[in-house]
Amino acid sequence: MSIRIEKYNTEYKSVWDDFVSSSRNGTFLFYRDYMEYHSGRFHDYSLMFFDKNKLIALLPANISEQVFYSHQGLTYGGLVLSEDTKTPQTIEIIDTVVKYLQENKISKIIYKPIPHIYHRYPSEDDLYALFRNKGTLLSRTISSTVDLSAKLGYSELRKRQLKKAEKQNLIVCESDSLPEFWAVLEENLKENHQAVATHSLDEIAYLRNQFPDNIRLFCTLKENRILAGCLIYETVTVAHTQYISASEEGKEAGALDLLFDHLINKVFVKKKYFDFGTSNEDSGHFLNEGLISQKEGFGARGIVYDTYQINITLQ
Repeated sequence: MSIRIEKYNTEYKSVWDDFVSSSRNGTFLFYRDYMEYHSGRFHDYSLMFFDKNKLIALLPANISEQVFYSHQGLTYGGLVLSEDTKTPQTIEIIDTVVKYLQENKISKIIYKPIPHIYHRYPSEDDLYALFRNKGTLLSRTISSTVDLSAKLGYSELRKRQLKKAEKQNLIVCESDSLPEFWAVLEENLKENHQAVATHSLDEIAYLRNQFPDNIRLFCTLKENRILAGCLIYETVTVAHTQYISASEEGKEAGALDLLFDHLINKVFVKKKYFDFGTSNEDSGHFLNEGLISQKEGFGARGIVYDTYQINITLQ
């Protein structure tokens, strides 16, 4: 077997996107229209892998200061594999990547595998291949995920907040009011976390326009005002909460509890997983226990988002 690497260029766009669609572990984040919304920030170095003339894998990636990243602009970005690609091929792909980067004077690989909840079919071949190449764990963050086929009960606090919300004149619905939600989000981030959203309003509006079936906004309303909202990234297997926010009035009213209950038990009940996202800072070394307690109160439990490193010896 001999793996051939081709560096991605725009001529491959439709081939790339078609492969993502039919892969066993790709999500809409790997479509080129998503990856390239912030192309000015990253030097793309995405790779395509062929066995003879058959495309068998993709690796969304960028390069910075002679370090190869899979991909800094994405939450996760490991090998995207076809249904036919098997473990020996995956090992050879990683071996070939190391040799290819070595020849191009790149000294390090920073690799973020796709968490298993996003896999349409088991796809952890790359983790074994990383181990074979002396890959070491660089960071690990913990996300809180509800298994929607075997849901756990809510905590007493979440039950009380939900009952409080249900007694008020609140409406939960899908919404097009992205600017109004973004104002709530930005105010909350500024006041409580001295932070800003990863995406600007213009960026998220562009992405939502490109992927309306995957990026969806749900809100809790009172008299047509947004008290709480959640921007969902929807994949085949997962409804992931990309952004969550509530106004002070919304927090007091239990508006998020009502919203999450609606999403878990009605909107996304047929998905495999509902993922609340991570509760960490400092590459996973700090755990926000208050934040994760809220998520676990809805029956969510831990899955990890990992980052690995391979050092490449340059000749």
